[in-house]
Amino acid sequence: MRLPQARLDQVLDRFHEVEARMGAASDGAEIVRLSKEHAELKPVADAVQGLARARAEMADLEVMAADPEMAEMAAEELQALKDRLPELEREVALLLAPRDADENASAVLEVRAGTGGDEAALFAGDLFRMYSRYASTRGWRVEVDSATEGEAGGYKEIIATVTGEGVFGRLKFESGVHRVQRVPATETQGRIHTSAATVAVLPEVEDVEIEILDKDIRIDTFRASGSGGQHVNKTDSAVRITHFPSGIMVTSSEKSQHVNRDKAMKNLRVRLYDMQRQAKDQARSDARKSQVGSGDRSERIRTYNFPQGRVTDHRIGLTLHSLPQILEGDIDPMLNALIAEDQAARLADLEAEFGG
Repeated sequence: MRLPQARLDQVLDRFHEVEARMGAASDGAEIVRLSKEHAELKPVADAVQGLARARAEMADLEVMAADPEMAEMAAEELQALKDRLPELEREVALLLAPRDADENASAVLEVRAGTGGDEAALFAGDLFRMYSRYASTRGWRVEVDSATEGEAGGYKEIIATVTGEGVFGRLKFESGVHRVQRVPATETQGRIHTSAATVAVLPEVEDVEIEILDKDIRIDTFRASGSGGQHVNKTDSAVRITHFPSGIMVTSSEKSQHVNRDKAMKNLRVRLYDMQRQAKDQARSDARKSQVGSGDRSERIRTYNFPQGRVTDHRIGLTLHSLPQILEGDIDPMLNALIAEDQAARLADLEAEFGG
């Protein structure tokens, strides 16, 4: 893809403008805003400048290659640069392509048992353990907000906040229905059962203004019930908030009613923000023929087949024969393939913007 020079110049001009304004700014809020924009623009500006240097070097080498005395010396360097230039252009194109504004955000992870009774709850537990182990390998922190355990183990529902750099960008394509095919421990005749669990990954964005009116919510306190282990409180301090306009209901069951109220309000804001995101995503996807995920939580996205030791992602048609490793948290091969597919779609959008 040949990127228009005008677009590249526009990026550098804005970057230099922001740097100049940062040096002159005295208002705290403006400094914060400019610093954030500077941090976002710097990788793009560095890549654009790197591409400009490579193109200038190529022009010099082509002049040298035309000189019989210099041709042999220049030829090898020129070929190496020609081989490297497409990758540099692709890197810049990806940085310029439309991207998710919440890419670097932390996230709220929700895993719920679906069809399949006790086996579904056990599978939900397997999925949560998988994500927890993956988070550990990346240095992310996982904090359980609420959990309801299954009668035979696992979870009927577990909600956690995963804090770290780029959590949402790595995990956002995990939202959807995950299906498992295996012989349950309680199955006496060795028959394979199919169960399911749903996963939702929501961006946790600190500086988003979501207006919640007092008249639009009801706050109830209640005694947490069921087997929730250390996450379930034995006093009447659990908090449930119902948001009437959206129908969203959130709960928190820590040991402090004050903490529960704050956590529940935070989770309500996360869900209301996610509703806005899904509306925007749907508007964008209507104009795109194919995409990695529509954000539809009812979409069956992946099957974990125990008898054959394989995991298949149905959106991109990828099958990996490494089920044990994946359940231990080695999910980068799957995530990388999903991200690559999304990058290809974003590059296609950029190419369409530039007219091919």
